Formats: sequence, structure tokens, C-alpha cells
Amino acid sequence: MTITLNGQKREIPASMPLTSLLETLDLAGKPVVVEHNQVALLPKEIPMAQVNDGDVIEIVQITAGG
Repeated sequence: MTITLNGQKREIPASMPLTSLLETLDLAGKPVVVEHNQVALLPKEIPMAQVNDGDVIEIVQITAGG
């Protein structure tokens, strides 16, 4: 399957929960903002989202500095 992740084509083995994709990217449990097919997801919606062939995913990790 092919998805577009942050503007780059990426192959994934099969449909998967968005949380699994975040784990694969070492982003599980980290503060992120996710847009799935041009819809910004609330944090509570991320566990219910499914990544499928052709999906467009944008992930931004929130960082703080000082």
C-alpha cells in the first residue's frame, strides 16, 4: 500500500490503525498534531483512525523550547 506521509510517498505493508503508524515512526505517546486526508484530528480521534491505501497523512510533532 502507498500513503503520502508529510508530502512523501511511503509504502506500508497493510491497512493499520493510525496509532500503529505513530509507533512505527517512534511518535507514540509524544505530542503530535495529525491531519488525515485534510481533516485535523483531535487527540481523542487518533485511536479510532485507520490508515488505508492512498491516504494523505501530515504529522507535526509539538516541541517546546526556551
